[in-house]
Amino acid sequence: MDVVYVDNNATTRVAPEVIEAMLPYFGQWFGNPSSMHTFGGTVGRKLQEAREKTAAFIGAQPEEIIFTGCGTESDSTAIHAAIASNPEKKHILTSRVEHPAVKNLFEHLSKKGYRTTFIPVDRQGRLDMEALEKSLTEDTAVVSLMWANNETGVLFPIETIAPMVRDRGIVFHTDAVQAVGKIPMDVKAAGVDMLSLSGHKIHAPKGVGALYVRKGVKYSPFLIGGHQERGRRGGTENVASIIGMGRACELAADHLKMQSERVRGLRDKLEKGLLDAVPKSMVNGDRENRLPNTTNISFEYVEGESILLMMDRLGICASSGSACTSGSLEPSHVLRAMGVPFTAAHGSIRFSLSIYNTEQEIDFIIEKLPPIIAKLREMSPFWKP
Repeated sequence: MDVVYVDNNATTRVAPEVIEAMLPYFGQWFGNPSSMHTFGGTVGRKLQEAREKTAAFIGAQPEEIIFTGCGTESDSTAIHAAIASNPEKKHILTSRVEHPAVKNLFEHLSKKGYRTTFIPVDRQGRLDMEALEKSLTEDTAVVSLMWANNETGVLFPIETIAPMVRDRGIVFHTDAVQAVGKIPMDVKAAGVDMLSLSGHKIHAPKGVGALYVRKGVKYSPFLIGGHQERGRRGGTENVASIIGMGRACELAADHLKMQSERVRGLRDKLEKGLLDAVPKSMVNGDRENRLPNTTNISFEYVEGESILLMMDRLGICASSGSACTSGSLEPSHVLRAMGVPFTAAHGSIRFSLSIYNTEQEIDFIIEKLPPIIAKLREMSPFWKP
């Protein structure tokens, strides 16, 4: 067996249909969409089609979509726009389990004088809703909470949170990078003000993202330059990748049922197979309210990095947490916030599936991983069978 890729929350393969849609815009149709001539205008119309497809996928209007370079840029843009539009407010709020794109920005802003609140989660990774409500004040400029956790897949009740925040006149942003394409989404029904998404999480290329900004929400551009994106994000558009993301949104809409049924079934088979075969193992996070493709499993008294290295020798690609923090030897900040015991947090592995995974691949992991855990535990001075 070649590569068994179960690290789709880190990045996804670009779908063949997406590559096909992009190719003409590297060569035949290379014009600048902002040009006045017909050649550039043709490209501009395809850009608009991609905007319409992206908007339709999340229940937005095309003019509410701003194309960006990635999910991190979308997050930064949204949060900076909110505080720039409310300069008199100095309180900002997020959770303790956010992706580094939000977590590190909030920590940076706290050093710039903003009063920052990090809402806790419980042992299952569920947000403390009472603490959230009590923390909202007249001085709160923005609340930014992820729709789905990138490490555990746990879903926050965004449809409940957004109206609560907006009723107090506070801007609400959600980092939906992991949720988009895996669960049905309607920004209007949810009531969010701003939402971030990223192309490479939904089988589009890296280097392209989008930010939804609800019509009527005050907005201040993060990248100031030309008139692109209706003056809301300067810089010549990444045309081929944007067109690819539009096509990926179409495909993701078609595959939502597959995510809910087939991918979920493979995830559950993998989870059960490993829990049954490996003693002292456990799933981290709410097993009901989570993404259909994600499971985070802790194997006590072993190091996650050692597990990954030994799986890698067999061609199995997984993760010990967020790809943006995998270089750190510290336990995941998400698992620490959840109160996962130290002996388990260090041995946690995230498996994240896609529509391209097969049952044979799941069987291969279930066969090969338990002996790896057993071998590593034999080498551990802390393991007691």
